[in-house]
Amino acid sequence: MQIRDLPYPDPGVPDARSGPRFLLWLGRNQLGGQLKSLAWGLLHFGSIAGLPYMVGIAVEAVLDGSGGRLALSGALILLLGIAIALGDTMLHRTAVTNWITAAARVQQLLAHKTAALGSALTRRVAAGEVVAVSTGDVEKIGWFVEALSRFAAAALTVVLVCVGLLVYQPSLGIIVAIGIPVLALAVLPLLPRATRRADHQREKAGRATELASDTVAGLRVLRGIGGEELFLDRYRDASQEVRTAAVRSARMWAVISAIQVLMPGLLLIAVVWQGVHLAREGRVTVGELVTVYSAIMILNYPLRHFEEIAMAYSFSRPSAKRAARVLSLQRTTEAAASRDGSEHGSSPVGESLPEKARSQAGDARTPTGDLYDPATGLLAPAGRLTAVVCGDPDEAGRLAERLGGHPAFDGAAGLPSVRLGDVPLDDLPLATARTAVLVQDKDPVLLSGTLRQLLDVPASGAVSPEEALDAAQCSDVLDALAQASMDDDPMAAHLTERGRSLSGGQRQRLALARSLVTDPEALVLDEPTSAVDSHTEARVADGIRQLRGGRTTVVLTSSPLLLDRAERVVFLADGEVAAVGAHRELVHTEPRYRAVVTRETDAERVASDARTDARTDTDTLTDFDIEETA
Repeated sequence: MQIRDLPYPDPGVPDARSGPRFLLWLGRNQLGGQLKSLAWGLLHFGSIAGLPYMVGIAVEAVLDGSGGRLALSGALILLLGIAIALGDTMLHRTAVTNWITAAARVQQLLAHKTAALGSALTRRVAAGEVVAVSTGDVEKIGWFVEALSRFAAAALTVVLVCVGLLVYQPSLGIIVAIGIPVLALAVLPLLPRATRRADHQREKAGRATELASDTVAGLRVLRGIGGEELFLDRYRDASQEVRTAAVRSARMWAVISAIQVLMPGLLLIAVVWQGVHLAREGRVTVGELVTVYSAIMILNYPLRHFEEIAMAYSFSRPSAKRAARVLSLQRTTEAAASRDGSEHGSSPVGESLPEKARSQAGDARTPTGDLYDPATGLLAPAGRLTAVVCGDPDEAGRLAERLGGHPAFDGAAGLPSVRLGDVPLDDLPLATARTAVLVQDKDPVLLSGTLRQLLDVPASGAVSPEEALDAAQCSDVLDALAQASMDDDPMAAHLTERGRSLSGGQRQRLALARSLVTDPEALVLDEPTSAVDSHTEARVADGIRQLRGGRTTVVLTSSPLLLDRAERVVFLADGEVAAVGAHRELVHTEPRYRAVVTRETDAERVASDARTDARTDTDTLTDFDIEETA
């Protein structure tokens, strides 16, 4: 896989059972690139390791006065220099390719998981944590994958040098053969502590990132209530904790680096002392002593990669663990199917349900009919506008997720599937389910780009962007965008990230227009007009009813204006349908419904019930008097 071939057509099914397993899975999928990097690394390090032998031959040639051997050694040194340069260049090229392709694979996996889970992802994992995994953690994971092949080449080179020294000069080679493993293993006792400090630093950094993300997202609200300084102090404290953790981690790695410098120096002293003693006795030549000395000096270079791989693993292991945690999340229905499959002996890392869904997507047809939720008893008749009132906003959000075919919480496991017509949404591929039922959150996100790009979404083609904008009452938004556009074309105007240059009501109406353009079989809107004034809300309600005529629409709201224009109103209490009817009818007949819609307090509701009971008693008494008189 080359960088120019990215993105991957299929990034594969990750082994997300643990961080180390995920790293191993990445390494297996990068096997071709790893072997290339290993080959070039062996050429590079092997050529470097060959220099001491050539230098020793050259020294011997000078002492013996042999011009032929001196010329030969010079030519071989030149060839080794060329090989070193070529190997270093290609090693760097292949290593960086491994880094980028591994990081791209992880990012694609995270993007696919985000698309599959939708808003359910941030219900299970904090948004700041997701950002940290998809940025800093991806880089650390790619670093370990890239460093692995270079470490393997360095380790093989060290083994070859030790074997070569044993053959070349056994009396000195035995010291090197014993000392090198000691050098490589000397830092092992310190690695667990270094890893724990790195984990602590990453935990603190993730918390600071999450806090910063939440603060930026809520900056407008914070300014409104004057809470900027409070959150700034919190972030300042969190960043200081990150700094302290980073300093403690850096101290440990500084100790490890010092040991990596000290131990080779001690080995070199021991070899030189023994070599001088042997040279005085005539048991080794000057050339052999120079060769062994040079070999030990050069071994410092590949030995550095032992420290790097330890550091890379220490930083990447917690990052891989967090990435695996996100990648292991499943839709509730997928988790149940995975458990059923494991009971029948299927592999936990075999073909995933999203893959099966993709393979079946071509054969799946978009179902039609009534939208029915067996868990609550909610029925949204086909082709009608149904409004749903929930006393609990969180319950409304969970219901919206269920209606879309992707439950947002683990507690949904075991609940019967929502049905569209006669087809359970859980039995459909995810892409087909979302084509059939589109859910718009109460906090929809606008991506940066032009308005034309915002409305360029998969759609049936029956609703034009102009019709959707008109139904969502976006005329004032178009006027504002036209003034900001260079050619007075609002469709070419650029929207900033999350539409921050627009008001909350304008963003909400643009998001509604985007949903209307798609023209799905069933559209679920969660509080689509909570940020607009009452006059605009009334016009939006009329626009939705007119544009969605003959299409199934479910609006979760407590707004009397929207409820009054719905063809059917369903009231949910304690997770079940409590009443069904028209808005004005339910206001008079259902006290709990009236309390939610009119925002009655408990005292007001008791007083209203008392007045209702009094009127009923008076009417009954009057009827009794009339009968007595008669």
